Amino acid sequence: MIPLSVLDLSVVTTATRPAAALRNSIDLARHVDALGYVRYWLAEHHNLASVASPAPDLMIGQIAAVTKKLRVGSGGVMLPNHAPLMVAERFKMLEALFPGRVDLGLGRAPGTDGATAYALRSRLDRREGDDFLERLQELVLWETRGFPAGHPYNNVVAMPDDTPLPPIWLLGSSGYSSELAAQVGMGFAFAHHFAMHDAVDAMVNYRSHFKPSAWRPTPHAILAVAVVAAETDAEAEVLASSMDLNRLRRDRGQYLPLPSPEEALAYPYTEAERASVARNRSRLFVGNPATVVQKLRPMIDASRPDELMIVTAVYDHEARKKSYSLLAEAFGLAKMEAA
Repeated sequence: MIPLSVLDLSVVTTATRPAAALRNSIDLARHVDALGYVRYWLAEHHNLASVASPAPDLMIGQIAAVTKKLRVGSGGVMLPNHAPLMVAERFKMLEALFPGRVDLGLGRAPGTDGATAYALRSRLDRREGDDFLERLQELVLWETRGFPAGHPYNNVVAMPDDTPLPPIWLLGSSGYSSELAAQVGMGFAFAHHFAMHDAVDAMVNYRSHFKPSAWRPTPHAILAVAVVAAETDAEAEVLASSMDLNRLRRDRGQYLPLPSPEEALAYPYTEAERASVARNRSRLFVGNPATVVQKLRPMIDASRPDELMIVTAVYDHEARKKSYSLLAEAFGLAKMEAA
């Protein structure tokens, strides 16, 4: 069966304060570490009431320290918000402290609204347009010490200088991101849970255009999917109702904490809103374990990911842990570990 990983948004609910959401992330990481999940990635979002973690690098250190086998990484660092030197130094530090267990996932988006993005970059070089590729190139140069003679950074060293950067992954939800990851020879993670682009097209494009590099000799593709699993389909539908309402609100620019199922089920949806929820459900897999596997199977077979990365944002923390437990059993993680 296919390996499973976790994408954690450190979900804030109407009953959970952000500090508690961060502690829940640590608890969930311990839980999935014991279940046999491969990776645990943390997102970067700013000024978003439903997400508690704006600094994945800080959470990586906390989680790596209390787990044994998980690779812990960023899903991702939004590179436009950060000086590449600082990213290099922080992740080299993490790699030095937890060798072989850290991943550096990079994203092109700001992970926030325009005003917050401006505030984040107020002391950075604010050039117009998308400068992600330029920043990525600079990050690589900090690792390779490849700045040419006479360059102002030529004598600057990213510390600790005896430790390499961890593996770099490019995150994306478009054909461009899959093409870029292939051209630079890095790992690729496709965000099906919010992408408008076809996942199969992106994954096939990545594999067919991949160029071996010093970073990775062969392609490695992760498919990130939103899943809510429970003992029964009916129970899973109740849990997923919180995500339905939350996504509807976000589509309208209302960034609120995740509502309870009771609030979501009592919400007076209009016909247009119900149609919007139905469209969003194309990016959410809900049901008992067998139902979820059945729904995922066609996409897995068509896109051929090397692993699935599961994001589950439900109201109750114990129900969230249970969802990951059920998926681990359904996908045979214990058997994979034993083998």
